[in-house]
Amino acid sequence: MKFRTFLAASAIACTGLAADRLTDYVDPRIGSEGLGRTFIGPSHPYGMVKPSPDCTPSPNSGWLPMPERVDGFSQVHVSGTGGGPKYGNILLMPFTAPDGMSRTTHYDTRRDETIRLGYYSTHLAGGDIGVEITTAPRASVYRIAYPEDRRTKGLAIDAGFFLGYEPVPDAREAQQLVGSQIEIDGNHAVKGYSRVRGGWNDGRAYTVYFYAMTSQPFVGTATWREETIGGDISRVDMGDRTGALLRFPASTDTLTVRVGISFISELKARQNCLDQVAGKNFDEVREELLDCWEELLGHIRLDPETPEHLKRMFYTALYHTMIMPADRTGECPLWNDPLPYYDDYYAIWDTYRSSMPLITLIDPDRQRDIVSSLLTIYRRDGYMPDARSGNANGRTQGGSNADVVLTDALVKGLEGIDWNIALEAMLKDAETPPGGKEEAEGRGGLHEYISLGYIPHGIPRAGNRTVEYSLCDYAISVMADSLGLPDIRDRYIRQSGNWRNLWRQDYVHDGARGFIMPRDRNGNWLDSIPWGHGPEPRPRYVYTPVTFEGPWYTPWWSMFFYEASSWEYSLSIPHDVPGLIEACGGLEAMERRLDTFFDHGHFNVNNEPSFLTPCLYHWLGKPHLTSDRIARIIADNYNDTPDGLPGNDDSGAMSSWLAFHMTGLYPNAGHDYYIIHSPLVRSSTFSLPSGKTFTVRAINFDPVRNPYITAARLDGRQYDISTIRHKTITRGGTLELIMGPRPTSWGSSMFH
Repeated sequence: MKFRTFLAASAIACTGLAADRLTDYVDPRIGSEGLGRTFIGPSHPYGMVKPSPDCTPSPNSGWLPMPERVDGFSQVHVSGTGGGPKYGNILLMPFTAPDGMSRTTHYDTRRDETIRLGYYSTHLAGGDIGVEITTAPRASVYRIAYPEDRRTKGLAIDAGFFLGYEPVPDAREAQQLVGSQIEIDGNHAVKGYSRVRGGWNDGRAYTVYFYAMTSQPFVGTATWREETIGGDISRVDMGDRTGALLRFPASTDTLTVRVGISFISELKARQNCLDQVAGKNFDEVREELLDCWEELLGHIRLDPETPEHLKRMFYTALYHTMIMPADRTGECPLWNDPLPYYDDYYAIWDTYRSSMPLITLIDPDRQRDIVSSLLTIYRRDGYMPDARSGNANGRTQGGSNADVVLTDALVKGLEGIDWNIALEAMLKDAETPPGGKEEAEGRGGLHEYISLGYIPHGIPRAGNRTVEYSLCDYAISVMADSLGLPDIRDRYIRQSGNWRNLWRQDYVHDGARGFIMPRDRNGNWLDSIPWGHGPEPRPRYVYTPVTFEGPWYTPWWSMFFYEASSWEYSLSIPHDVPGLIEACGGLEAMERRLDTFFDHGHFNVNNEPSFLTPCLYHWLGKPHLTSDRIARIIADNYNDTPDGLPGNDDSGAMSSWLAFHMTGLYPNAGHDYYIIHSPLVRSSTFSLPSGKTFTVRAINFDPVRNPYITAARLDGRQYDISTIRHKTITRGGTLELIMGPRPTSWGSSMFH
């Protein structure tokens, strides 16, 4: 079997030389091709600046594999996202030419490229130019090598470039240029900005300011507006595309360019450049970046004998989890606030399940700041985001999922968060309709959800909104209970069962009974669904539990379920799995249903709604079946190649799912425990803020011959349950998992 072959390979240590540092195991190419869409350029942890090549204005993360052309190198990107692009601002492109500076755009092809953590390099074939990139948190550094035999050695700076260009005004998910400006500042610097609106979240305009400093003086300059080049030293903002052309002495062989970025002003961009990279050479900046990542990656250390390919998969997954959201503390143009500010929550619908819990476990101070930022956004903008980018909330995909993030932080004991404000923000989500801004924030269909106990068909995403609002209501009840508010607790505990109001008990599909299905506002179940609204006749189509997208005439964003089928969402009730098992007909019926779900192809590995589903066997008292499913899913869908992620990484969601499962632990977000199953590595040691460590160690580790946990010991004492509390981990200690060839009764209970 394929997954057993994978595990056999995993059990054999590679014979090659071991990497010197954990950062050597990070390969940004993993997930960069195929569906993953991961960012390949250098980034600090949660870095605001993410420079990389832009290969046409099309891809979300900027980069495309060779032989696609390179338009230049811009300073701000996202990672792993679907939908329309965002950012791609302030484009640099070195060039050579025999005839001076006559073009406003200079694109080229690559002869080769090198992609490593904190480092990117390529050789541009047409210009015979070498380009290297590294970065600080808020400033990027370029080292450019020009050929000796070219008379013109130049650099183009395009303040009007961005990703996702679409000539149709107000096109959905497309970015639109609002304006740009550029100015030559002496003979060593250029400053300006790019102002763009729209993109994936259809957000308001954001402005990226820059200040670029060159190590060599320019001996000639020009500026342009659209296609018109002139000798002016500046081009003021008139709502169009502007840029500058810089010419350097013919004797220039190497040029260092330092680019400070800010969302506040050109002066702040200059200050970021001076503070973070001025006076440092390229290699010093990169070493600082590597040191920062080395310390952070060291919060989890795998057994030294772990095979190289598994180390690459694991540490790259950690890396991908921690490059978004972006830390823009002190860089919010909307308010002056010394509190933490993070942007590019892209989107919490993706990250609340595993990415946020992973950061909580390995970097709790960072997660505290991320959560505090959500509350700052609530206080200043009126709602917490479900997604946010470019200083604007949008879009909501399901529930008000920041509610789950807050409760997850609460039950895991994060300190320094105002829980009263947290509950206030959660109640704003749950009780105040966003007034026509349902795609940006809050809860759409809230009136109906409160009055009917479900969202009827005709309101976009009625199915997954009802299911996810139920989970968010559970999160509110936990928060209210912690604050000693029993009336609020009881109300939201009742509402957390609203998923049952769309549970059609008599519906049978592929041998399983009971599904979340469409219902109108009069309580009628709908076997077929009309397209659109209104009294006039409209096309209809049959809706079944495997309907994923409708016919061509149905808008995908308005489907009953978003990015999933009823088979998936009907198993996604993480706050009430016992109630779900009862609704499915009991333990035996649930086991048959899970087997059908995986064996008949209803499981969708490339999206988040089914993240917890492989673990549901734990609630049946059969954790060995969870272990079997996890091993197979990873073997069939994850690897250490450029297409090694099965879906959009979504700000680290796919990666964090993998990292957790490799250690043998997995969270149920909003709860204080982790599910224990067979790990893919011999041991994982977590370094805790207290200075203590917690180790998960597999005894008799052999994923082929001994794939099952037969017994366990916690600090030397027998440990029979298949979950472990967060507070137990943070106290430090050792969890030993005794592996064997056949399942035993170990883990038949999840809790004491």
